[in-house]
Amino acid sequence: MTVSSDNAWGRTHLISVVIPVYGGEKTLAGVIGEIEPLTAESTTPDGHPFRVTEVVLVFDNGRDDSPRVIRELTALHPFVRSVWLSKNFGQHAATLAGMASSGGEWIVTLDEDGQHDPAGIGSLLDTAMREQADVVYMSPLNKPSHGFLRNSASKGAKWVLTKLFAGSNASEYQSFRLILGNVGRSVAAYSGAGVYLDVALGWVAARVATTPLMLRDEGDRQSGYSPRRLFSHFWRMVLSSGTRGLRLVSVVGAVFGAIGVLVAIFILITRLTGHVDTAGWASMIVVLLLSSGAILVSLGIIAEYIGVNVNMAMGRPPYLITSDPTSGPLGRQRTP
Repeated sequence: MTVSSDNAWGRTHLISVVIPVYGGEKTLAGVIGEIEPLTAESTTPDGHPFRVTEVVLVFDNGRDDSPRVIRELTALHPFVRSVWLSKNFGQHAATLAGMASSGGEWIVTLDEDGQHDPAGIGSLLDTAMREQADVVYMSPLNKPSHGFLRNSASKGAKWVLTKLFAGSNASEYQSFRLILGNVGRSVAAYSGAGVYLDVALGWVAARVATTPLMLRDEGDRQSGYSPRRLFSHFWRMVLSSGTRGLRLVSVVGAVFGAIGVLVAIFILITRLTGHVDTAGWASMIVVLLLSSGAILVSLGIIAEYIGVNVNMAMGRPPYLITSDPTSGPLGRQRTP
């Protein structure tokens, strides 16, 4: 839909689209074809004017003839740019590289396989403006076409991360997302190696929201994730989610240390009252419980110190300086 010149919503929102490319030989041209109409000024369902100013294709050294397709698309479309990685670093690293290379007020990340409909970008932007959110994730209205086992494993993994490690937003993580440009580029600048992108976004995003959208079928494209790579993906998310795992070690150590002391007192009282017949058993168990409790407490203290260094190694910032939200794209509200 074309925007009229007397649009009451203010200046046009400028959007960069970042697509990590690993196996997009057959699908990438179709995705770019769907994005092309959005490079002309359009409006969201709520009436916000927006325009896709660039599409950044990040080649992650995949297995097919994607390089040829990327070169053809950059030659054919002036809004398409390419970023070439030296080797395969993984989807999240490729996405971070694309975000760092973008220049839009907003950054949209989507997959190369056509599952994400670019027409949903307007709905993501509406939610961001309505809820004043820095990050907006797609919330699938239907189940991904990966099969029962993979869908169940994904759901279970997100539940574990939400409850034990990454916090309340882990269940919302999706690769189709809208990010405020200065937030996305700052995250790309400070994130350390191996950091899970959505965890890093959660460190600094003031508000995270979701938008219900339909997932499309992948077609006959084979997934690039084997069970081993999927588990590695999950484990990296656990390790980069922060220090909750280490904090859990500390809590377990303190609990077992307290239990050890209580059981040791009980056994000592039992020995003194003559209810233990085997000589040396009570003293051996008391020493064992107290020493193991001391070891677990010590491990918990060490885990706390390691946690501080883990946060530093991952690049978690003590703060992030941004501009006044009302002077940026989030401040473009309806004028009287």
